[in-house]
Amino acid sequence: MSESSCPEGEKQKLKAALENILDRPKNQKLGILAGSIVLILAAYYFYLYSPQADQVAQLSESVEAARNEKGIKEKRASNLPKFQKELRELDVRLKEAIAQLPSKKEIANLLTSVATTAQESGLDILLFRPRAENYKDFYAEIPVDINIRGTYHNVITFFDGVGRLKRLVNIANIGSKNPKMSGDQVILDFTTTATTYRFLEDAERKKIAEEKAKAAKAKK
Repeated sequence: MSESSCPEGEKQKLKAALENILDRPKNQKLGILAGSIVLILAAYYFYLYSPQADQVAQLSESVEAARNEKGIKEKRASNLPKFQKELRELDVRLKEAIAQLPSKKEIANLLTSVATTAQESGLDILLFRPRAENYKDFYAEIPVDINIRGTYHNVITFFDGVGRLKRLVNIANIGSKNPKMSGDQVILDFTTTATTYRFLEDAERKKIAEEKAKAAKAKK
């Protein structure tokens, strides 16, 4: 911003605010800086990662719509070339949607990729703990509690790397604590939850539905 575009009064207010922060004790300065970093990371998540939650919901609707339409056309396609062609096209759409979700066998490799991305971003991993799966309609959510240590730049690099993975991984619940100076850099402990998703095969979906039905019956 040029001097002509910034009113003198605003410049003086900004200068006074900065001087006020710099005049504070070291612990207070670190606390203010840590709070500012959390706000920046929250904004980064809102603009780059929050849309992924919508993407998962849209993917769910897309798969279910394709499956329902496929089921209808399968009943009509036995002797009709037109419906057979449409059925093949639906198969392609369904496979493309499902391809965004890893299978059960791929989950271990995906979680390893997330951990490797953190290390390659210059972060120390303090905790990397997958939680119990949360079953949805055709997919399962797999949340992972992550505690990492490093600079703000390290964390942004990590988030960017996770966003570039081929599979969907959603970052949420970002927090930071214990700011410390290391040379001219601020080192913080960051907490976050990374959630990935895996596709549920038909047999697994059926088994889960049966178990839920039994559990509901047992409560009565």
